[in-house]
Amino acid sequence: MLHGSSIDGFKLAYQREGSGAAVVLLHGWPGDHCDWREVIPLLRGRADVVAPDLRGFGESDKAPADPVEAYSVVAQTASAVALIEELALERPVIAGYDVGSRVAQEIARVAPHTVAALVVAPPVPGVGDRVLSARAQREFWYQAFHQLPIVDEIIDGKPAAVRAYLEHFWSHWSGPAYQPSEAELDRLTALYGEPGAFAASIGWYRAGSGTVATSLAERPPAPADRIAVPTTILWPERDPLFPPEWSDRVDQFFSDATVRTLPRVGHFSPLEEPQAWAEAIAAALAASGRQSPGPGEASSPRPG
Repeated sequence: MLHGSSIDGFKLAYQREGSGAAVVLLHGWPGDHCDWREVIPLLRGRADVVAPDLRGFGESDKAPADPVEAYSVVAQTASAVALIEELALERPVIAGYDVGSRVAQEIARVAPHTVAALVVAPPVPGVGDRVLSARAQREFWYQAFHQLPIVDEIIDGKPAAVRAYLEHFWSHWSGPAYQPSEAELDRLTALYGEPGAFAASIGWYRAGSGTVATSLAERPPAPADRIAVPTTILWPERDPLFPPEWSDRVDQFFSDATVRTLPRVGHFSPLEEPQAWAEAIAAALAASGRQSPGPGEASSPRPG
């Protein structure tokens, strides 16, 4: 792992593979850049792929700072844009899910000239007060829990507690055909189990960047202020957090968005359906003029 440009005292660790037009892959919680380990080999032969650990995750810097300043969507976006600039990535396609989706969308809002296209999975705007429904709150309880100081006392720095907590989400949020391996849970536990690591990872929620806080505050922008970057939204059919019917307001927030459903796929879609992600990213590269599909490929990538 290398380290990119420092901003606000943070450096981002990242994996970089392949050559060609630039692609940036942004991970979710509770994960790291390895959330994209099944997608990267499908893109390696046709793209310069950069997969960073976001602030407070994996091998990237962590800081015992005010989470509002250190880990908010604004702060995460600043580091991601700085890394793009440091690596001289020319208008990459940015892909993201979960936390990474929010960061990708914010980059498209504040620095649209730096982005060729987005490929994202939920969360996306349009949830609104539906996040307060009884069904939704049975899933989103953790975002309120993460605000409590007791989390640091009972989970942070305690590998057994960290593993049990992470295993709940990786098992419950995934689709029926996916189950994380024991080895992967061990790897994540080693990352999140270090003192301060779990607390850093939930700084995103403590900064008010989670779905509950953002959905209650969101208002549809004027048409001229919608995200104008061409966007493909891959919507998992079996994600317990974001039911497909919540895609009904996408056009109120994006001016050029296409929604594709991923059948039988849960929340961890880059691992559950990597081929669909690779195909959507390759198609976005081709549509933006960053890459032309080879003869007979019809924009569909093949393993490198």
